[in-house]
Amino acid sequence: MTKTVLENATAHFREKLAGKLFEFEVPEWNTTIYYHSTASMRTESKIMALTQQSKTAEALVESVVLKSLDKDGNRVFKDTDRAALLNEADPKVLIKVATVLNNASENSISQIEGN
Repeated sequence: MTKTVLENATAHFREKLAGKLFEFEVPEWNTTIYYHSTASMRTESKIMALTQQSKTAEALVESVVLKSLDKDGNRVFKDTDRAALLNEADPKVLIKVATVLNNASENSISQIEGN
């Protein structure tokens, strides 16, 4: 039985999400952030909408909140953590973490960590 293009597209996405979690050390936070090499279009659209509204800081924080996972694949931040991250976390660290999460691929990780 031949699969449809939609079935192939959704199967590909499920495989990406079921695959290996990447990890990124954040020594400033004394933690390791885990993440997938991809995110759903729903997640990306939330980030893009903030960017299009010129809310760059909020978009970076949204990336960190939605994409940061623990080693078991669970989100490490709650939706209610956004305000604390915006107002009480080091912007340089947030930018570093968001950059890794938003450019997630096996090839780009070593390049980002080297910067």
